[in-house]
Amino acid sequence: MNSIVLDLEWNQAQTRDREAPGLTFEVIEIGAVRLDEHGNQTDSFSCLIRPCVYTELFYRVREVVGISMKQLEAEGIPFLDAMERFWKWCGKDPVFFTWGDMDLTELQRNIAYFGRENPFAFPLFYYDVQKLYSLYCLDGHARASLESVIETLALPKKWPFHRAVYDAAYTGCVLSQLEKQSWQSMVSVDYYRPPKNAQEEIYLVFERYSKFVSQLYQSREEAMEARNVSSMVCYKCGRNVTRRMNWFSDNNRKYFGLAYCPRHGWLKGKIRVKHCDGQVFMIKTMKLTDAEGARKIKAKSELMKKRRMEKAAEKGLRS
Repeated sequence: MNSIVLDLEWNQAQTRDREAPGLTFEVIEIGAVRLDEHGNQTDSFSCLIRPCVYTELFYRVREVVGISMKQLEAEGIPFLDAMERFWKWCGKDPVFFTWGDMDLTELQRNIAYFGRENPFAFPLFYYDVQKLYSLYCLDGHARASLESVIETLALPKKWPFHRAVYDAAYTGCVLSQLEKQSWQSMVSVDYYRPPKNAQEEIYLVFERYSKFVSQLYQSREEAMEARNVSSMVCYKCGRNVTRRMNWFSDNNRKYFGLAYCPRHGWLKGKIRVKHCDGQVFMIKTMKLTDAEGARKIKAKSELMKKRRMEKAAEKGLRS
């Protein structure tokens, strides 16, 4: 495996109204380390980028990263040149590791903005080391900062934090503390490029849950009518299971559902609505739960129904 640990630093507009369409964050530094099969760091890559969109450093970037605009102008190179060097350094069939889920998305967004063809594989699978640490050392939901994890694991602080190559190196250090057999199957999916059609839809089965990423639809209503989105499958045995309640929404960004597998018991489902260029795609996860978990889903459904009725009644009184 050609393992590349990637980290980025980026700049942004001073205010929202000065934000460039299609570019929330402009990459100003690419850092990476290469790992061998034992997790040892064998090579590194570091490159400063001269910004051309946001040419004034956002105050938080200036404080946290510690790079000056003068340094970027003197030592930085254009983004496309940096990307060309980085991709050549990565070599054949790179497998990426990051701290969090933003770096690969923002790198691809910069690639698109500056007009380069996207070189990454599709679908783009990668390993989110922050998520892996949470799954095996925390509760699976909390997301700890890189610096706090380095302190918790009592790993040496060899370099300053918040510089791309050093944060990549620290991420590699954390990864080396996790059992490879545990995390090797726990890939993440980058959502910058969603599936364009049914043939590209993604279905993954993990030990504790399954994940389905749908193709693009014109609306969430159209998506929820699609069988691949609304159906429920037990990821343990592959059986199509009958829903015990219709999918319901709490805030129009998430839908919840409940089903029962005769062999494996209760299954709870969650569908997240994601937007892309005026369209939507859906991310559905299925997970086993117990009777108490099923009761909570039913209670949430009743609560949402009650709120809708109260809202309708209030609207009727106003009219």
